[in-house]
Amino acid sequence: MVATVCPVDSRANARAGLDLWRIGSRPRPVKESPYITTIGHGVVIDDEGFRANVGIILCRGGNELFWAKRVGQQAWQFPQGGIRRGESPREAVYRELEEEVGLTARDTRVVATTRNWLRYRLPKHLVRHNSRPLCIGQKQKWFMLELLAPETRVRFDRTSSPEFDGYRWVDYWHPLAEVVSFKRQVYRQALKELAAHIARTSTVD
Repeated sequence: MVATVCPVDSRANARAGLDLWRIGSRPRPVKESPYITTIGHGVVIDDEGFRANVGIILCRGGNELFWAKRVGQQAWQFPQGGIRRGESPREAVYRELEEEVGLTARDTRVVATTRNWLRYRLPKHLVRHNSRPLCIGQKQKWFMLELLAPETRVRFDRTSSPEFDGYRWVDYWHPLAEVVSFKRQVYRQALKELAAHIARTSTVD
């Protein structure tokens, strides 16, 4: 398991991050569709083809963020997952957090959430055109969580098909430079909206 702590509070990294989120269009509020369709495992897709999803920004004292490596790949991202039929976004956050990272509600606290749904489209080669209903992307509510438990609580073997096999702690704006390109705008929007709340986190000994 990778557990490298990357340098934080870098002025150069902060400036680079600010430049990255200034590029592109301003966040556009997404209206929630009244029409939803349930597919396998209770996953919900709206009438526009966007799957309801939650994103998790797990942080610890200062401006360190939990940055996870996908199994068998050199691809990094925040934990995320679909909202099931009948689940609230907060319930989905805690279910996904335990499944993907091994942490429970007692190990964290919610610092802030994004106001609106943020969405991204999947690249054409990732769209499963033979599936019905067709899913063309994700619409996400983002949650900033503070880690309260010891780091040793993190584990990736809660399911038979782990999402991640490593992690590291990174500077607040670092993910914008490393996340896959089609998710970058949503990451920019979420990090920008939640940036003011990072000061509300405290260092855990």
